[in-house]
Amino acid sequence: MAKSKYDKLSPFEFKDVLIKMASSKSERMMLNAGRGNPNFLATQPRHAFLRVGDFALHEAERSYSYLSCGFGGIPEKKDIVNRFDAYCEMHEGESGVDFVRATLAFADDHLGISKEALLHEMVLAFLGCNYPTPPRMLTLCESLVKLYLSRELCGTVTQSDEFDIFATEGATAGMTYLFHSLKINGLIKEKDKVAIITPIFSPYLEIPKIPEFDLEIVEIEADEDRKWQVPDSELKKLLDPEVKLLFMVNPSNPPSVKMSEHFLGKIAELVEIKRPDLMIATDDVYATFSDDYRSFFAACPYNTLCVYSFYKYFGVTGWRLGVMALHEKNVFDALLAKLPKKEKKRLDERYSSLTDQPRDLKFI
Repeated sequence: MAKSKYDKLSPFEFKDVLIKMASSKSERMMLNAGRGNPNFLATQPRHAFLRVGDFALHEAERSYSYLSCGFGGIPEKKDIVNRFDAYCEMHEGESGVDFVRATLAFADDHLGISKEALLHEMVLAFLGCNYPTPPRMLTLCESLVKLYLSRELCGTVTQSDEFDIFATEGATAGMTYLFHSLKINGLIKEKDKVAIITPIFSPYLEIPKIPEFDLEIVEIEADEDRKWQVPDSELKKLLDPEVKLLFMVNPSNPPSVKMSEHFLGKIAELVEIKRPDLMIATDDVYATFSDDYRSFFAACPYNTLCVYSFYKYFGVTGWRLGVMALHEKNVFDALLAKLPKKEKKRLDERYSSLTDQPRDLKFI
């Protein structure tokens, strides 16, 4: 391979070249979540989604039925479960019916969410007939996703009522929002340092270099000879107070290795004793492919903002489904509270149209 042919490509462009070069019949015959787009998808939740949608349209058509075809109204919440039970009887044995029933029962039994409330929220969400309230994520959907994250990322160490989430259109968008929010709110500034555990998903090397951020990258290098774990010696780089943020994909991409409990413990010790002000951001998109996984979100809850996306595990890259999660007590809010008076006044003006108490706003 002639280096001159590729040395001007960005990491993201070079990744596409490598994928093209590596394409083969044998690769296409395997389930592969490590590629840009998984070659598999989950069908059961899609059947359930369409089933909810079919029911939702029937519900909408109960209103304005006297008008010509093509009009509907806002579905009523009262007795919606009884109507859904009748709908299920009509479609007994069809794809998605039992899945939706099980979802409603699970939410009722494990989270105390009434079937009526959840079903009504899902129906309205499918129809898209109301502004989402709150705008960051629908309330009952948030409760379900929080339970999922606490089980898959935290080993149940973190309870789902201890953190908030914000829905995004995928993990990369979430990370972009994070950097933008950090910059706008004065938590990072140009020429600050951001530590990135490498190797890493190539676009993440490009975000800090965007002119509006103009951050200096400090690479925390995982060692192939140590099965892609980070040597303790690399952690000295995080003692530099100019390093404002530690940034990673875990399990790693491309090595596909989760960070060891030893490394999690070392970082937890570092932020507790020497760098309590260090912000941590982790993309845990591959967590659900790893056995006995524990995220930095659980190991360093105060310092860590977690981004998770559903598109690898469920094969929904085209739907762009992701969330950002942050504990109620966190370093981001603490750093906002410590901003200089001049910065606080600037943010007061920025957020004055949203609230008369802008300093009470949380990072999420």
